[in-house]
Amino acid sequence: MTKAMEPTEAIPANTAFAQDHAPRTHLRLATKLALALVGLVTIVLLINGAVSVWLNYREARRAAFQVQQEKARGAAERVDTFISEIESQIGWTARAEWRRVPLEQQRYDFIRLLRQAPAITEVAYLDPAGKEQLRVSRLEPDVVGSGKDYATDTRFVSAIADKVWFGPVYLRRGSEPYMTVAVSHSGRDPGVTVAEVNLKLIWDVVSVIRVGTKGYAFVVTSTGRLVAHPDLSFVLRDSDLSRRPEVAQALAHIGSEKQSPSSSSQIATVTNEDTVLSAHAVIRRVGWIVFVQLPLSEAIAPVYVSLIQTLVLLILGILLATVAGTLLARRLVVPIQRLQEGAERFGVGDLSQRISIKTGDEIEILADRFNLMAGRVQEAYETLEAKVEERTRDLNRSLDDLHMAQDRLVQSEKLASLGHLVAGVAHEINTPLGIALTTATTICGETGAFRARLSAGPLSRSRLQHFVDRVDEGADLLYANLTRAADLVHGFKQVAVDRSSDEHRSFVLDVWLNELVASLQPLLRNGGHVIRQECPFGLTVETHPGALGQVVTNLISNAVIHAFEARCNGHIIIRVSHPSAEYVRIEVADDGRGITPTDLQRVFDPFFTTARSSGSTGLGMHIVHNLVTVKLNGRIDVNSTVGRGTIVSVEIPIRC
Repeated sequence: MTKAMEPTEAIPANTAFAQDHAPRTHLRLATKLALALVGLVTIVLLINGAVSVWLNYREARRAAFQVQQEKARGAAERVDTFISEIESQIGWTARAEWRRVPLEQQRYDFIRLLRQAPAITEVAYLDPAGKEQLRVSRLEPDVVGSGKDYATDTRFVSAIADKVWFGPVYLRRGSEPYMTVAVSHSGRDPGVTVAEVNLKLIWDVVSVIRVGTKGYAFVVTSTGRLVAHPDLSFVLRDSDLSRRPEVAQALAHIGSEKQSPSSSSQIATVTNEDTVLSAHAVIRRVGWIVFVQLPLSEAIAPVYVSLIQTLVLLILGILLATVAGTLLARRLVVPIQRLQEGAERFGVGDLSQRISIKTGDEIEILADRFNLMAGRVQEAYETLEAKVEERTRDLNRSLDDLHMAQDRLVQSEKLASLGHLVAGVAHEINTPLGIALTTATTICGETGAFRARLSAGPLSRSRLQHFVDRVDEGADLLYANLTRAADLVHGFKQVAVDRSSDEHRSFVLDVWLNELVASLQPLLRNGGHVIRQECPFGLTVETHPGALGQVVTNLISNAVIHAFEARCNGHIIIRVSHPSAEYVRIEVADDGRGITPTDLQRVFDPFFTTARSSGSTGLGMHIVHNLVTVKLNGRIDVNSTVGRGTIVSVEIPIRC
């Protein structure tokens, strides 16, 4: 027997296995630990930076909005004060007794009004009938008693109805913005003082408003017409800003209950300009809106500074994490590398080496476990050879016993099958031999009677002819039955030789099958069962006829015993087909009770039977399976439906 493997002999195979299964690509543990630490620090810094930038952005935007809102409210208050002062100064010319003073006094009062209110360039007095009585102007000659009728003019009608009327903004001579202010006098049948106010002075209000370096303010009317702008050329062009997003939104909300009466803020994209932060305040007296705008990029400039600081901190954090991760990884990896080296020495059979690690943690415990395992493996190797030899002897004895038992079972099955065959053939031969014996006895009797007649005297021709006919008939009957008996003996001899020997030969399958079925007729006749064959004529196979005969006999016997049980008149069909040039298929089908799915899974198991009470050993189908798959180099399959029968299909090579 080959010597059991020693520790040094077992290593090359293990080494080759390890080499074959080594990972193709991998990262070192130190690299993984460093990357994990760097990644963790990076994620934390990124989250912290993102939150910080977002909070800074919100704070910067809120602060910018707050500043702009304050400036918008301040500008709106200053414009409102300017208009209130104009209205107040016009008001002292609208007292009830003023219309009764002399015309020269009225003219003097208007001149004094122009001096006190530089924004007023022209003032006129309309009497209760709406006719112009006096006009004093800085730009044109004074007019006294012109009588021009304004009774239906908006400035007169609205002033009488509302006490104060603010007209729309217009450009006078295409150069400066103006607005008409009409104030109704007190008392009954009041007149109206109409003043033309130069709005250029509002430019002073918005031009001094500065938000950052690029922020500015402007004023629009309730229809979006530009009233004041740091660039006066926009005002002189009579610009309409109602289509700008922030202006359109503000105009849409004027007078709405949802809109704050003082101010509001928003982010808007101005046509052909940058995105801006816009705040506005409404001048309720005239319905104008003051806007204060600042480019968004300038408003969130502190955010950019915070972002740069965050990036610098991120880079520093990554560098520090890289250094710390590398140092920590080296501290962890060095003991693990020692473990790896010790495991490799164990793998090549050097079980005497021990791993020495003093880290005071789990790695040291793992090293101690490795050392303990190496000691036990070394001890096991020392006794392994004797154990292997002992186990091998036991296995060989068990295998020999198993082979002997299998051979005995197969031989027993062959002898049992041959016994059935002998009984069947003896029963079949008994009939022709009995007929032959009776015929021979009859011929002997006829011959004795003929001899007595011949001794008694001459024979008639008819008597002689009768004797000859009887002898000829008996001879034919003897010949037919003896020939039948000879055929049965020949078939029995061939089948018996096939069953008792392991001969490999060529034979015609349909002829061989006829002989085999004939030998099984006694088994079928007891229950009135009928067997039918469907085999191609002249199909020749080269295989083991004894093994094949035992397979077919066992299948037919199983059908009679298990499929039909106490039932009579069962039908068995043996179909032979030639599905390919290399294989022949033999199907044995019955119309018996069938096999349940649970039993079908175990049909080839040894000692499994459903008729143990009838003396069945449960080895028939197991032997069939072994003969087909091992002896005949074929395959076998069973299909069954409960209540409809079973089909056993055997495929074997034509040349085995």
